[in-house]
Amino acid sequence: MSDGAQVACTCFHCGLPLSERNNFTARLDGAQRRFCCFGCESVCQAIFNAGLEGFYQRTPEGRLLAPPPQPPGDLKLYDLDEVQAEFVPELAEIRDIHLLVEGIHCAACVWLIERSLAPLDGVLTANVNLSGRRLHLRWDNRRIFLSQVLQRLADIGYRAAPYDPEAAEGALKQENRALLFRMAFAGFTMMNLLWVSIALYSGADKGEFRGLFYWVGFSLATPTLFYSGWPFLKGAWSGLRQWRLGMDLPIAIGATSTWLYSVYITLNPTATGEVYYDTVVNFLFILLVGRHLESLSKRHAVASTQRLLNLQPRVASVLREGEEQIVPVRSVKMGERVLIKPGASVPVDGCVVEGQSTVDESMLSGESQPLKKQPGDQVSAGTVNRQGALTVEVQSTLRNTALGRIISLVEEAQASKAPIQCLTDRIVPWFVAATLLLATLTFAYWLQQDFEQALMAATSVLIITCPCAFGLATPMAIAVASGLGARHGILVKNGEVLETLSSITHFVFDKTGTLTEGRMSVSTVLTVKGLGRDEVLAHVAILERHSEHSIANAIIRESEQAGLRPDQGQLTHFHNEPGYGVSGQVDGLPMDCGTPAWLEKHSVTPDSELLARAQDYEAQGMSCVHVAQAGRHVAVIVIADRLRAEAKPLLDALRQEGINTTLLSGDRQRVANAIAQELGGMNVMAEVLPEDKDAMIKALQAQGERVAMVGDGVNDAPALIRADVGIALGSGTDVSMDSADLILMQDDLEKISLAVKLSRRTLKTIHQNIAISFAYNSIMVPLAMMSFITPLVAAISMPVSSLLVIGNAARIRTLFNHVGHTSPQLAARYFIKEN
Repeated sequence: MSDGAQVACTCFHCGLPLSERNNFTARLDGAQRRFCCFGCESVCQAIFNAGLEGFYQRTPEGRLLAPPPQPPGDLKLYDLDEVQAEFVPELAEIRDIHLLVEGIHCAACVWLIERSLAPLDGVLTANVNLSGRRLHLRWDNRRIFLSQVLQRLADIGYRAAPYDPEAAEGALKQENRALLFRMAFAGFTMMNLLWVSIALYSGADKGEFRGLFYWVGFSLATPTLFYSGWPFLKGAWSGLRQWRLGMDLPIAIGATSTWLYSVYITLNPTATGEVYYDTVVNFLFILLVGRHLESLSKRHAVASTQRLLNLQPRVASVLREGEEQIVPVRSVKMGERVLIKPGASVPVDGCVVEGQSTVDESMLSGESQPLKKQPGDQVSAGTVNRQGALTVEVQSTLRNTALGRIISLVEEAQASKAPIQCLTDRIVPWFVAATLLLATLTFAYWLQQDFEQALMAATSVLIITCPCAFGLATPMAIAVASGLGARHGILVKNGEVLETLSSITHFVFDKTGTLTEGRMSVSTVLTVKGLGRDEVLAHVAILERHSEHSIANAIIRESEQAGLRPDQGQLTHFHNEPGYGVSGQVDGLPMDCGTPAWLEKHSVTPDSELLARAQDYEAQGMSCVHVAQAGRHVAVIVIADRLRAEAKPLLDALRQEGINTTLLSGDRQRVANAIAQELGGMNVMAEVLPEDKDAMIKALQAQGERVAMVGDGVNDAPALIRADVGIALGSGTDVSMDSADLILMQDDLEKISLAVKLSRRTLKTIHQNIAISFAYNSIMVPLAMMSFITPLVAAISMPVSSLLVIGNAARIRTLFNHVGHTSPQLAARYFIKEN
C-alpha cells in the first residue's frame, strides 16, 4: 500500500483507522484532511486556526494519540469561589491552580498547551508537568475566568480538571495496566511458540508438517506484533509522518522486517530459509518486560513525592453544630474545628484550642520524641496524635499546609530540566539516524553472504542501539536527587540548581540568623552618669515596639523581663531607616536609636567615652545600639548573638575545597571582623545597607565568581535572587524562601555542605549515565554488526542498559548513609510560623 493510501486510511489528528461510519473531512492548510470523529476535526481546526500547526511536526513517537476526551460538564461551576476554594491557595485577584490534564501524550502536547494559553488575556503563566500530566496555571481572575481556560484546553483536545492526587494515581495505574496486558499477551504467545520452535529445530521444518507449524507460528506472532507491539509501530509511524526520528523506529523496523521475511517463507513453500516468528515474539516480550521494569524502577526512584502524599489524611472529623461529622478534607473550611482522636493523623494545619496530648512529628521533622501539645500550640497535617483527644481550629488545608507546600516544591523540582538534559534531548534524533545508517550498512555487508544473516544482524543493530538509556540519563538523576534532598531537609526548587551548585566558587553568608542563631539578647546597657539602666530600657523599648528587627525584639523582651511596660508609653513621629536605626518621640521626649552614623545624621555628637567602651564590645563580636535623648548621646545597648555550632565546621569544609567565603553584614566593620576571626577568617563586607546587598553579589559575579548567597531575612531576598544559587533557611521569612532556589528546612548549616555534595554527586551521576550509554553502544553495536548477537540477545541487552542507568541514578541515595537515621519526609514544622 502506498504512503498516500496509508495516510488516507487513518485519522489525521490521532492516527486511528477510519471506516465508513467514522469519516469526517475538512480542508486545512490547502489539503483535504480526514478524521475519525467530529472531536478530532474540531480540535485540528482549532490548532490550525491558532497558528499552532507546528504541534504535528513536534509530536514524537512512542505515544498513541487518542481522540480528544469530552470536556467536564458545566465549566461555569469552576468559576465559583466556593468550588475554587478547595484547590486554589488564596482567593485573590491573582490566582494559581494545578490542573490534571487528560490527553497529554508527549512533549508536543506540552508545547501546544503552553502556546495556546499564553496569548489569552489574563493568563500569567502556564507550565505543564509532562511526567505528572499536570498544568500549573496562574491567572488574573479580573480579566479571565477559569472556565474560559478550561474551554480553551477543550478546544485543542484536552480535558482539564482541578488536580486530585487520587485521580492522578488512578490514571497512572490505568496506563500501567494496559502495558501489563500487552506484556501478558506477548508472554502467552511466546510460551506457545516455544513448543513450535522446539518442533522445527528438531527436524519438523523438513517434514510433511512444515507448513502446519509455519502457519501456527504465523497465527501466534501476527496478533502479538500488532497488539503487543502496537506502541512501537504507532510511535514509528507517527514519527515518519512528521519527518522525525524517534526511539521506537528502529524497534518497529526490526520487528516488522523479521515478521515480513517469515511471512514470505510461509507463503512460498518452495522458498529456502527459516521463519523467525519466535524471534519477533520473544524480543517484543523482552522489550515490554524491560519497559515495565523501567516504569517500576522510576516509580521507586521518585517515590518520595508519593510517600509525602500518603501522609495526608483523606477525611477529617469536623465539629458542626455540636456534632461530629466525618467529611473529606477538601470540604473543611478555615476557622472550623476538627476533633483528632488518639492514634489518628492530623488532617490540617491548625492551633490546639482544647485538650492535651503528645504528637509524633517524626515523619515530618525527624524528631524522635513525641512533642507535648496543649491549647495555643500548633499542629501540622501528616503528624500523628498519640494519647489524648485534641480539638484543633483549622488554619490551612491541603496544598496550603506546610506538607502541601513541600510536596509542590518537590514536584516542581522533579519536573524541571537541567541544562545538560536539554543537550541530551537534542542529541537523541541524531542518535536514531546513526542507528538506521549502521543497520543499513550492516545489512548491505552481510547480504553479500546470506540474506537471513544480513536480516538478523541488521535487526540486532536496530534493537540494541535504542537510545532509551541516553534519554533517561539526566531526568532520573535529577528526580532521585531532589527526592533524596527532600528526605533530608534540603528542598531543591528546580533541576538547574543541582547543576549550578556544583560549580559554585564563592559562598556569601548573611550574619544575623544565618551564621548566628538569631536569638539576640541584651548583654549589658552602658549609660552616662546620672541615667539608670531601666530608664533607658523603658524609653528604648517604647521606641522599638513599631520595629520588626530582631534587635528591637531583644530590647523589648529584656524590658518586659525587667518588669517594664513598653506598651503603655506614648510614641509619636516614629521613623524607621533600615540599616541605620529608628527615631521618634516617647512621651514627648525626642529619641534616636541606632548606629553612630544615625546619631550624626540627627545632629547628635557621639560621647567619646561611650564610643570607646562600645568598641571594646564590638571587638568581641557584639553589636552596639547607640541611644540619644533630646539630642544627647546617653547610652549604648550591647546585643549578643551566639554563633551556630555548625558554622565554623561548615566554613572550614568549604575552605578545604577551595571555595571562597564572605560575611555580608549591616553591622559595624569591627563587629563583622570579630565574627569572621572567630569563624577562622573570611572576607568581610560590613555596614552594608539592605538595598546594597544585591549590588555586592553583582560585583562578585562581575569578577567571574559563581556566587551562592545564604540568608534568611526579607532584606536578603534581592541578593538571593541575584545570586547564581540562593539558599534560604527554613526558619527565615516567607519572602526569603520564595526568593531562594534551595531551602534548608532545618536550621542546620551542615545541610549546605550536604547540598553541595548532593549536587556534585548528581552531576557526576549524569556524566556516568551518559558514559554508560555510550560505552554500552560502543561495545554492543560492533558485536551486532559482526553478527555475534542475535535479535533475542539484543532485546535482552537493550532494557538492561536502561536499568543500569536507573540503578546508577538510584545509587545517589547512598550519599547520605553516613548521616544516620533521618525522617523519610521533611521538617514541615519549619514552615509553620508562630502567631
